[in-house]
Amino acid sequence: MKSPAPLKYFMNATDIIVISFCALLSLLNIIFFYRVEFWYLNLIINSVILFFIFLIACKIRKGKSLIWNHVHYWYLVPLILILFKELYFMVDPIRGVIYDDFLISIDRFIFGTDPTVELYKISNPVLTELLQIVYATFFFLPIILCVEFILKNRTIELDYSSFIIVYGFILSFIGYLLVPAIGPRFTLHDFAANNIEMPGLFFTDMLREIVNSGESIPSGTINPAQVVQRDVFPSGHTQMTLLVIFLAFKFKSRLKYFFLINGTLLIFATVYLRYHYVIDLIAGIVFMIFTLWSGKFIYNRWNKEIGKKSFDYSLSKKSQVKIPASTF
Repeated sequence: MKSPAPLKYFMNATDIIVISFCALLSLLNIIFFYRVEFWYLNLIINSVILFFIFLIACKIRKGKSLIWNHVHYWYLVPLILILFKELYFMVDPIRGVIYDDFLISIDRFIFGTDPTVELYKISNPVLTELLQIVYATFFFLPIILCVEFILKNRTIELDYSSFIIVYGFILSFIGYLLVPAIGPRFTLHDFAANNIEMPGLFFTDMLREIVNSGESIPSGTINPAQVVQRDVFPSGHTQMTLLVIFLAFKFKSRLKYFFLINGTLLIFATVYLRYHYVIDLIAGIVFMIFTLWSGKFIYNRWNKEIGKKSFDYSLSKKSQVKIPASTF
């Protein structure tokens, strides 16, 4: 009887970088266990993630692919949120420092002033409302792109885009560990007066509260600057939005102009709404370029390891072969 193929042949490059990052986070939790209060819970969470990845591979190897191949992609959505919150309990205890003064000095060196202060001069409720709504679309953009590929049965684009997006998020998370910062809404402005100084029309306050809660500072939090997530440098909103725009145009998405217009406004919103310094955006661009450059190498290296063809952008729509949904 022929022995089943090793599990690695049923894992994709995205699984490998997730496993690697979970291993890195686990190692940091072990090294700094005396600083990270919930280090043991983080280890349990990382172990569950790894177990789930291996479970998916086992199910696919056994031929149970109709549902599990879809789970193989969709588990990445909650995964990003879980890893983001795990970092919340790690960055400040491990680093114990923020670099906002340094980031502010770079902005002032480049522009001679603070960009968020200058943009306040043109603020108005209509613009604020628009940009806060656009800012709230951030996490949905990569999902929309990948859903389009699923509906169009474009499995090559789906697999590569999923990898690049998850890899991009992971690189931004590493940036938060290296350069913790809290952003101009706390350092250059009065966070408590944000809704008063920059009011919207209908949804702004609600959307701000959702963003704040996601960063562990719901309404009523005492000393929010002390407990907010250190997630400013690089601007993940800039990095990930640019990646989605790039992939949308490279793979000729029907929504590419929506991503371009919405994404441009979103990137502007990160500074206008006081979430980021401009140097964060510049870093986001650098991280985006590095993601694409190094990501293609890692993706193809794993494909070679498991005997799959290397990826090339020419393998996009014009050469796409129809593959039944039960097999991707």
